[in-house]
Amino acid sequence: MQWRLLNTGYNSGPYNMALDEALMRQVIDGSSKPVIRFYGWQPACITLGYFQDLDKEIDVPGCRQRGIDIVRRLTGGRAVLHHYEVTYSLIAPELDERVSGTIIQSYLKISRGLVAGLRSLDIPVDLAPHGKKPEADSTAACFEAPSWHEVVLNGKKLVGSAQTRKKGVLLQHGSTLLDLDVDELADTIKFKNDKIKDRFRSTFPAKACAINQFMPERLDFNQTVSALVKGFEQELKIDLIPDSLTKLEIESTAELINKYSSQEWNVKLRNKKKRA
Repeated sequence: MQWRLLNTGYNSGPYNMALDEALMRQVIDGSSKPVIRFYGWQPACITLGYFQDLDKEIDVPGCRQRGIDIVRRLTGGRAVLHHYEVTYSLIAPELDERVSGTIIQSYLKISRGLVAGLRSLDIPVDLAPHGKKPEADSTAACFEAPSWHEVVLNGKKLVGSAQTRKKGVLLQHGSTLLDLDVDELADTIKFKNDKIKDRFRSTFPAKACAINQFMPERLDFNQTVSALVKGFEQELKIDLIPDSLTKLEIESTAELINKYSSQEWNVKLRNKKKRA
C-alpha cells in the first residue's frame, strides 16, 4: 500500500496547522491518499489544545518576549512548545486497518511505527502501558505525563501526540523532541506564583526528555525523519512515496492561514464554548 510522504521543512505555526487541516480535507473528499508529513517550526511556537483556555493557561507576554508564536490546534490535549523537534502528522481514513480502532487502539498502531524508527537509531524507547492522570499541581504543558501508548525513554516522555477525527478521517500529529529547554517552556506557561514555576523547572526534567540528551553524536532533523519513515513503513506495512503539495493544497493552506492567525480562533473560540 502506497501512502504519500511529505517533508515540508520549517514553517510558522499558523502555516503548519493550516496545512494539516488542508491535507485532512483532501483525504476526506478522496482527492488524496493517506499521508504522513514531517515538519519543523520557525519561529518557535506553542500550540494550544483545542479545548484549552489561552488566557488561563498560557503566559502570552512571556511568549512575546521570547518571540514564540501561539496557535490553537485542531486536536485536544495540553499545550506543546515546538522548537527543537521533529513533528509528524498522519492523516488516513479511520477505517483503514493500519490505524483503525478506538483512539487508544490507533494510538498504539501509530506509536509502534515511532518506536521502530527510534530503535533503528539505537534509542531504547518503549511505549507507556497506560495514561497517567494529571497531578494536582500539573500545568498546561503536554509533556508533563505520557498518555496511553505514547513513547517514553527511561520512563520519561519523549514523544507527545494528539488526535482528532472528522468525517471518517483521523489526523494525528505529534512531537519528537531533539532537545529540551525547560526555562523556555516555563516562560510560556502561566503559573499561579513563582514558587510553583520554580518547582516546575526543577521537576520537569524527571518527566520528559529529548533524544540528544542520550546520543553520543547529535541527531538532526533529517536524520530523525529518515528513521521515522523506516519505522512507519515497517510497522504500518506501507510504502511512503515522496510527494509535493498539489496546487489545491497550497491554495487551501493559504486560505486557512487566516483562520489560524486570527483572534477568533486562537483566543475567542474557547470563550464561545464557555457561553454555549
